Amino acid sequence: MGYGVGDYPLWQYLIQPAIAGIVGYGTNVLALEMTFRPIEFFGPELLRMKDQPWGLFGWQGIIPTKAEKMASVCFDLMTTKLINLREIFDRLDPAKFSEVMEDALLLMLDMIVDQVAMEYMPKVWSNLPQEVKDEVVVVMNIESDAFMKTFMEEVKNHIEDILDIKEMTVAACVREKVLVNKIFQECGDKEFAFIRSSGFYFGFLFGLIQMGVFFVYDAVWVLPVFGFLVGWATNWLALKVIFRPLQPHKLGPFTLHGIFLKRQKEVSETFARVNCTEILHTKAIWDAILTGPLSPNFFAMLRAHSILFTEKLVGGMKPLAVTAMGSRRFAEMKEEIAAKIATNLPAIMPHSYQYTTDALDMENTIRDKMQELTYPEFEGVLHPAFEEDEIILIFVGGVLGMVAGSLQLLLYIGQ
Repeated sequence: MGYGVGDYPLWQYLIQPAIAGIVGYGTNVLALEMTFRPIEFFGPELLRMKDQPWGLFGWQGIIPTKAEKMASVCFDLMTTKLINLREIFDRLDPAKFSEVMEDALLLMLDMIVDQVAMEYMPKVWSNLPQEVKDEVVVVMNIESDAFMKTFMEEVKNHIEDILDIKEMTVAACVREKVLVNKIFQECGDKEFAFIRSSGFYFGFLFGLIQMGVFFVYDAVWVLPVFGFLVGWATNWLALKVIFRPLQPHKLGPFTLHGIFLKRQKEVSETFARVNCTEILHTKAIWDAILTGPLSPNFFAMLRAHSILFTEKLVGGMKPLAVTAMGSRRFAEMKEEIAAKIATNLPAIMPHSYQYTTDALDMENTIRDKMQELTYPEFEGVLHPAFEEDEIILIFVGGVLGMVAGSLQLLLYIGQ
């Protein structure tokens, strides 16, 4: 016994909502996969436009493709809304910094002085009375503390001249595109789970409409067209309800608000933790200072302080040293000590990492400031991952839905 204008068995109508739900789920899952994967372009790069995920025969995840742009957007958000680099580094206490560096610094200076003295005046240094050497150690102990305090004070005052934090952030994300994926995936984990599951429910609802239409009108194009609409609409709806409404709206006993925006407090904690663990950690900051584009400024600053420190350190030895080697060699020795200090100091910086992390308190600062953002400002944290290219994901969902709808026709051909 058949039903409807096509006289089909009842089960062939009833399975249409389920198929539409499966199609909706599948297209949403695929849309998420295409957002994050592959990390690098897969396929021959033929007719591929710059900074676009698609090519004639290949694809790269949207977020990895846009890693540089998205990192730049996130950085601009942080520096305009969340952190001020100068204020952050003002939290460093030069005296405390000198204290945590004291042991490592003294060992380094003792090694340098001994090496240079043995190179420039080996006999004099070897025969020098122990009490004279001890006096050098005492002076070194006093002056090293002053050296580190004044040096770190200048670092604080000129942090923007020695650290290009935007270049550091963007370079890290471009170099390790998986980091950008991690930020978005961990911040939006619940939203992405909703996108996957909602595909089935939205698809099932559209499938009910499709079933009703097909019951009274079974033209060959109905299933492919509805398949396209199901794939398109489920992706579009899932993306929309995550970020809209932008502001909470009361509707009877219900409050309508974007799913992502409701979780501002939770997302802020995750965003701050992932960023400060993976990108803005103390080691990365010091690496950027020591090797980044502004590193010459840092080393010029360090050299100036090293020369001043050396003047004070060897000042008491000057008469003896000049007699032993001459004023020119004495000047060369001072330069050598200063150069070795500038060269070796970065190697002992890890002793300051824990204190620096605690003092800067960047994770808590980013979290607290982010929780204070307005909803439109907060939306800009995650939405850029989809906004520019979401039409591609929606269209792909539609195409896949159309293919699935066309395959459904095999159930009805010849009946």
